Amino acid sequence: MVTVNRQARFDYFLGDELTVGMVLSGLEVRAIRDHHVQLKGAFVTIRNNELWLNNLTLGADTARNIKLLATRKQIASLVREKVAGSTIVPVKLLGGSRHIKLVIAIGKGKKKYDKRETIKKRDIERGRYA
Repeated sequence: MVTVNRQARFDYFLGDELTVGMVLSGLEVRAIRDHHVQLKGAFVTIRNNELWLNNLTLGADTARNIKLLATRKQIASLVREKVAGSTIVPVKLLGGSRHIKLVIAIGKGKKKYDKRETIKKRDIERGRYA
């Protein structure tokens, strides 16, 4: 089972990806396994050398903040990227096995003309501008 944040690929140039664990309660796990989850609008912040996933929509609940599990070395590299002006974006939620994992990526925001270029390339691949 995979939930994909398609909006992230449209809004950001994505770089390195990292798979991290999540601290969840039983009700949150059940909502994720029942596909009552949405990554659109979610983002990752760093507080007190910990990663937090903000604005995750689980079922009827809105704006859930969930702690993410990563090593100190991984968090330190993410802090360096964040200081350089990048954003940490959730890309996929993996839940097929016993553990539920989140794939996050380093993203650089696209400008409006970059987004138009992405739409144009997508339309050409679909054969609309042949």
